[in-house]
Amino acid sequence: MRLFLRIVPVVIIMGTIFLLSHQPGDTLPLPAFPGSDKVAHMMAYAALAAAVLWFFGKEGIKNQKTTIFWTVLFCLCYGISDEFHQSFIPHRSVSGLDLLADTAGAALITALWFCNTWIKKKISVL
Repeated sequence: MRLFLRIVPVVIIMGTIFLLSHQPGDTLPLPAFPGSDKVAHMMAYAALAAAVLWFFGKEGIKNQKTTIFWTVLFCLCYGISDEFHQSFIPHRSVSGLDLLADTAGAALITALWFCNTWIKKKISVL
C-alpha cells in the first residue's frame, strides 16, 4: 500500500505533462519572454524527477549514483515519449532543445537531492 501511495505523485505529474503536451501549440498561455517554453519544460521535469526521487525513498535504490542514473533516465525516456506525442498535435513539433530542457530540469533536481543527502550524511558524522 505504501509503495502505491508513493507512485501517485509520479502518475499525476506524468498525466499533467501529457495533458499540457496534448494542447495545440497556438493555445498555450506562456509568458511572453524568450525561452519561456524551456523554463516550463525544466520546471515540469524537475517536478517529475522530485516525485520519482520521493518514490524511491530516502535511501534510493541501491546507492545514490544508481538512484541518480535511474531518475534522470526515467525522465529522459518520458521526455522522448512526450516529444514523440507532440509530433501528432497541431502547431506542435519535436524539439531537441525541449528534450534538453526536460533533462536539465530532471538533472538539476536530482543533483540538488544528491547534495542534500551528502550534506546530511556529513553532518550526521560530526
